[in-house]
Formats: sequence, C-alpha cells, structure tokens
Amino acid sequence: MAHGFESESRKLLGRLRDTLAEEGPAQARLDRITHLIADSMRTEVCSIYLFRDSDTLELCATEGLNPEAVHKTRMRIGEGLVGRVAKTAQPVNTEDAPSTKGFRFMPETGEEIYSSFLGLPVQRLGETLGVLVVQSKEKRSFSDDEVYALEVVAMVLAEMAELGAFVGEGAALAAPHQRMEMFPGSVGQEGAAEGHVWLHEPRVVVTNMVTDDPEAETARLEEAVERLRVGVDQMLSRVRATDKDQRDVLEAYRMFANSRGWMRRMQEDISRGLSAEAAVEKEQSTARARMQTVPDAYLRERLHDLDDLSNRLLRILSGQGNETGAEMPADPILVARNIGPGELLDYGRSLRGIVLEEGSVGSHAAIVARALAIPLVVHAARITTEALNGDHIMVDGEQGVVHLRPEDSVVSAFRDKMAMQAEAQKRYVSLRDLPAQSLDGEIVELHMNAGLMADLPSLVGSGAEGVGLFRTELQFLVQNQMPKRGELVQIYDRVLDAANGKRVQFRTLDIGSDKVLPYMKPTDEPNPALGWRAIRVGLDKPGVMRMQLQALIRAANGRPLTVMFPFVAQFDEFKEARDHVHRELEREAALGHVLPKKVEIGAMLETPSMAFAPRQFFEMADFISIGGNDLKQFFFAADRENERVRKRYDTLNVSFLSLIERIVERCQEGGTPVSFCGEDAGRPLEAMCFAAMGLRSLSMRPASIGPVKHLLRRVNLAEAKVVIEAARASGVQSVRPEIREWLRGQGGQSGQD
Repeated sequence: MAHGFESESRKLLGRLRDTLAEEGPAQARLDRITHLIADSMRTEVCSIYLFRDSDTLELCATEGLNPEAVHKTRMRIGEGLVGRVAKTAQPVNTEDAPSTKGFRFMPETGEEIYSSFLGLPVQRLGETLGVLVVQSKEKRSFSDDEVYALEVVAMVLAEMAELGAFVGEGAALAAPHQRMEMFPGSVGQEGAAEGHVWLHEPRVVVTNMVTDDPEAETARLEEAVERLRVGVDQMLSRVRATDKDQRDVLEAYRMFANSRGWMRRMQEDISRGLSAEAAVEKEQSTARARMQTVPDAYLRERLHDLDDLSNRLLRILSGQGNETGAEMPADPILVARNIGPGELLDYGRSLRGIVLEEGSVGSHAAIVARALAIPLVVHAARITTEALNGDHIMVDGEQGVVHLRPEDSVVSAFRDKMAMQAEAQKRYVSLRDLPAQSLDGEIVELHMNAGLMADLPSLVGSGAEGVGLFRTELQFLVQNQMPKRGELVQIYDRVLDAANGKRVQFRTLDIGSDKVLPYMKPTDEPNPALGWRAIRVGLDKPGVMRMQLQALIRAANGRPLTVMFPFVAQFDEFKEARDHVHRELEREAALGHVLPKKVEIGAMLETPSMAFAPRQFFEMADFISIGGNDLKQFFFAADRENERVRKRYDTLNVSFLSLIERIVERCQEGGTPVSFCGEDAGRPLEAMCFAAMGLRSLSMRPASIGPVKHLLRRVNLAEAKVVIEAARASGVQSVRPEIREWLRGQGGQSGQD
C-alpha cells in the first residue's frame, strides 16, 4: 500500500476529527464533512444517506448534488445503487453508474451528469446506519486504496453517529438511543414485565477514533494483543484435559489471537489514521457483517469467537471492563446477545425479564427462565446495539415483543394489561384449594412443571396437585462437568422433601437437540430435533442413565418414586429403559439400600409413532405423559423454532385433537393413566378442549393453574365435546372459532389464546 496514500488518508481523518469537534449546528457539520471527503477523494460529489426508519434512506447531506434535494430525496432499502449498498452491506464501485443494473434516476438531485459511482455502507458492529457515496463526471473505477480509505471514513462516521455527533440544532438525524424502538422476537417464556435495561455485557464506547501517532497506537495494540494471548493461555491452563469442548473453544480463541492476518489488517487500519480501538472495532464490524450472511453454522460459530475476542481486546485497550461502575436497577430486565444457564442462575430471581438477540425457545437459557418464571423474548435482533443501561423497557412475553423507551400510550396500554393480569391472579387465589371440577362433575387434575428447587414453593401457592414434570437436565446444564451421583441424590432428596408427599414425575435426562451439555461433545447433525437426543442418548450411553437412576432410587429412600423416559419413539426403547430401572433396583437391594415404597415407570409420548404403538406398550407403561411441544411440531412437520411455520398450525386443529383423542382411547383400553404436559396445557381454551377430549390430568407452569382452573369450573365438558364434534363434522380446519362462540354464549370469556 502506497505510503503517500496512507499519509493522505491520515490527513483526511485528522481533518474529519477536527470538523467533528467544531461547535455549530449538526447539519452544518455534516455539510462540511461531505465537502472534506469530496475534496480529499478528488471527486465532484460526496453524499451521505442515513436511515430514517428501518427500511427508508434519506439524503442527509451532499457536496455536488442539488442542495434542494437534501432531506427530500428518499429511497427504500434495495432501491437504486444506494439502496443496494444498504441492503447487501457491500460496496458498489462502477465507472458507468447509469448503465449499471439497479440504477435509479432521481431527477431532483441532478446526478445524471455523473458517471462513476462508489458507495459504501456506513456501519457499526454489523448494523448498517446509512450509505456514503462519492461520484465524478470522469469515467473511472475507484482503486482498492481509495475504496479502503473510504471504508475507514465510513466507519468513523458510524461511530460519530453513535456518539450523537450529528444531533442538535438543525439535526441531520434523530438522536441515537433516544427514540422509541419496538423489537419483534419469539416467545421464550410467557409473562409481561416492565423495568430498566441491565446489559449483560456493557458495550465498549470508543471515543478516540483517530490518531496522529500511528507508531504509538500500533505499540498499544501489540501490547494489548500480547495481554490477550497471555490471558487465553492462562484460561487454557486452568481447563482440565477432559473438558475437550471448552478446550476446543479456547484453542479457537488462541488461533485468532495469534492470527497474523487479523493483526496485519488492524495495523494497516492504524497506519491509515485509526486509533487502536477503532482498528479493532473495524475488524469486528466486518466479522459481524459476515456472520449475518454466512450459512455455514461452523463458520458462524468461529466468527462469533472472533467477535467475542474483539470485545475482550477492546476492554483491555480502553480499560472498560465488565465492571463499569453502573449499578443494577431495582427492576432489571437483562439484555444480552446470548447467555449460558449458569450465568443466568447467578442473577436468579432478581430479574424482572430477559431479552436475547439470539437463543431459542428450547435453549438452556429458556429452560432456566421457565424454571424461574421470568418472561423471556428471544431473537430480538439488534437490541444490544440499541439498548443502554437504565433504559425504560417493557417485555411482552405473551406476544414476543419488546418495547424500548416506549411512548406514553404504549406504557399506558401495557400497564393496563399487567393490572388486569394481576387482578385476575388475585381472583384465582380464592380457587387455590378447590378442585378443577366442571359443571358436569368431571374433575381434572392440574399439576405443575418444575426444574429447580426454587420452583417447589409454587406447589403450595399455585394449588398444584403435584409435579407433572421435573426436568432433571438443569442440574447437568448449569455445571462445567458431570455432576456426581452424591450431588444428584441430595438434589432429588430435597425435591421430594419440598413436595411433602405430593407426586413428583422425574423425567430422566433430556439432552441433545438444542440442549447440549457443556462437557459433552456436540454432534453435528443436519436436524438435531430429529437426531440423537433424550432416551436415544441414554440407551447408547447407559453409564449416565445408570448413575441417574441410582441417584433417584437412593433419594426416594423408602418414599414412592415416579420416573418417566423422554422421547420414546418405539416400544423396544421403553422396554429397554424399563429393564434398566429394574436392574438398578436389584443392585440397590443387593447393596442393602432402602428401596422406594412404590416405583412407577412411565413414558413421554412425543412422537406420532407411539399413538400407534402395540397394545403391550400401553399395558406395560404405568402412565403416559403427552409431550405436547414436540408432538405438535412432529405432527405438523413444523419446527417450533421457526416463526414462519410455528404459528401456522393451531393446537385446536381438528386433526391434532383427533390424535389426542386416539391417544386417550388407547390409554383407556390399557387402563393407563394419561396426562398432557406442554405450553398448550397452560392456555385455558386449549386446556378445556383437551379435557373435553378425555384428558383428566394436565401439567403446566404454576402461573397458568389459576386461569385454567377458573375456566374449567365454569363449563360443561360434555357440551364442549358436542361443539367440537359438530365442528369436526363440518369440515373446518380448527375448532377454535366455534369453541369461542360457544363460550361467549355461556356468558363467559373465550379464554386466553
């Protein structure tokens, strides 16, 4: 790279910094910047387009185009060459713009006389804020050096926009981090929460973007990278040889930390005039932009590693650690890109809500959030970039929507909704000790789902008749090594003590798919939900299953024990798992240990295949629990992580209700108790329809027991069944409209959807 061009680039950045530091209206500052860039790049035109909203760009400043077009010329993302740059986050460099595919002529700008065009995204940490364009009459393609120089300038503009440099009198754009924003996402855990943002990883704010002393900045970078390498080596030395997966992650960190290409690119950025911090952030922005376009999961994971390493390096350079001095608000809503189950448990019940950019509805974090009954929204894209510590935030876990810095009308509507829910919960308290008995005398047992000791107090408060599902995998997920049998014995013993004689159905280890143990080698499977998971892992790795069964038997210590196996897809799997239980009971007896007073062995029915299992399966199982979440996604072939298809299929679809009815009939033929466990069991309308199809036991989150009981006590299930039968006979796809209409005719509400 030419030394002369480097010094020109540094001069431009220096002048840019001085301009940004000057007092005066924001628009005048932007106008001076376009003049500076056009002069430095020796082009007749320089224009800056910025986003007005999520999909509209606006011409905010120009040198060379018609000044009357400023704040009037707008285009949608993807429209014209400027819109193409914004959409793809890739440069467009052409010597003949009018004949380039996608060119859009805007007569008000007067740009038709300019032939060559270079447009680059103005982006920060993977988020595109606008487009920087230079144009000239002369037909020419801009050189790599010129493109590179303009990339550096665009990055500085993005950082300055983030710091509010273009806000104020004569504002060119609205102030960052002050506008109301709404983030659509996916429901991880239902519930509503209001509070203030607490960032899990506070963002490093880079204020010194430009340097006059590249040699000093290069030395700072090299020293910081060396400290980073030492830190990674120290972390590696503390990891046990058996923790292969953790070692693999740290080895990837070490590979990046020692990457000559990574270091060289940052050194080149510094030679152009960027500070060490700005050079790191420029590399990080490039990695984030690539992360969003790379389809390969392994490559995305490696880019994620590089992103994390960049954050560590920025903290070393800036001295801004995780401890920023900010105090957690009294009503914290945790905002993070992602978070592990152990870290989430460290926060405990102090959190009002959780919002994640990544994650999934079945991730470790979602499991812990459900166990702690904390509203959770996942897939809230860009929220960590936009949110600041202390921002007012509202989390709607029912709809999967987050309101950041909401306006008064949103606040008012949201608080009304929360007040109505709180009022309803007060009404439900009076029902706590009453049975869920319908008007025609049918009694439905309502149980709660749990996964942590912290859940168990809800057994009394919610009026649950027992624990229909205790998720044992949480004790495995929150540790960096396999828990010891003695630890599990203590945990299960405390669970049974807290249940105080009420029945607890322990589900054996349900791992795989989206629940991968930190110390277990992940398997690269094209479709993990249909892969090596749950009972399949247990039967292939019997050592873990044996250890868990021994712990459950010893924890029972003469009390009744109820065990169920997840994801049984064929009869032989259940027979083999059941044999494991009997073998462990024989071993424990031979060792002189006290055996459980009674042992019940059941299966979760989560695959459609088991609705058609041999009669002997239903006779052999002591009980069946329908795992509604998985059964529904497999029945409709609709991934519950995929918003495009997940909401397309209704639980009250006549085909799905017919499947539930068939399972109930098969269980009745074999004299096998059957229950329904899953999110839908906690929705009053769905719960009532399940009861009408013959289910007499439902398991749900504790907060849902009151609403479900309230509706069940106000309806005649036999009449509801008649309505469902009539709807099925009419050929409708879902019985929901008919059931709602019938409920309204009963003088009641239609329940929660």
